[in-house]
Amino acid sequence: MKKLVAYITTGFPSLEFTIEAAHTLSESGVDSLELGVPFSDPVADGPIIEYANLLSLKNGFKIDQLFDVSKQIAPVIDTLWMGYFNSFYHKGFDTFIAEAKKSGLSGFIIPDLPYEEAVPYQKQMRNAGMTLIDFIAPTDTPERIAMISKNAQKFIYLVAYAGITGSGKAESLDDTISSIRIHTDTPIYVGFGVDENTAKDKVKGADGVIVGSALVKVLLDEHLSNKEKLNKIGQIAKNIKERINE
Repeated sequence: MKKLVAYITTGFPSLEFTIEAAHTLSESGVDSLELGVPFSDPVADGPIIEYANLLSLKNGFKIDQLFDVSKQIAPVIDTLWMGYFNSFYHKGFDTFIAEAKKSGLSGFIIPDLPYEEAVPYQKQMRNAGMTLIDFIAPTDTPERIAMISKNAQKFIYLVAYAGITGSGKAESLDDTISSIRIHTDTPIYVGFGVDENTAKDKVKGADGVIVGSALVKVLLDEHLSNKEKLNKIGQIAKNIKERINE
């Protein structure tokens, strides 16, 4: 069965809602959760997730709250922290690894940390029983794809296009997926621009998809109550999981 990874921003619209959303997504077929670490300049994310980050920070989000929330979420669903390197560096990578291990996290996703600079942190995380997820893009050379693929664990985050999340672009990933398969059996999950309409097409040849903006867009809808938001993201997750496995 092909897998579904979902992203939500910690603390938006509230910490309590984040915990409820994690439970809802788990019950709706989501296999792993990217728990977003709010940051003021999320360079890989589009305006939807960027705005949710800014609202969480405006609400007073603090890193210690991430640790508290994670302890309640990780026992329910496979959880990874998705954030930008400055956040981890500022608080101390050793601190994050220790807290992640206590919380039961399975790994980190840091989109602005290049592979070459990530290697020392990968070793730290693997020694702690976790994984730092690797990114591959269609613009990577065959040599770079080989280098990253050979060492990848848990899953490879295949960026569907050059750009930011949520922009809905489309391009063929067949050649990139074939290039990765030569070097590893590690699952390939496609992210960027995944929603109910695109998921079936984007998962072709891959092992799963990653959806973020399509969910966060619902959380930003001020016309919906929190209960309605939970119901809607749950239904979106169910629909996507069903469509990628048709």
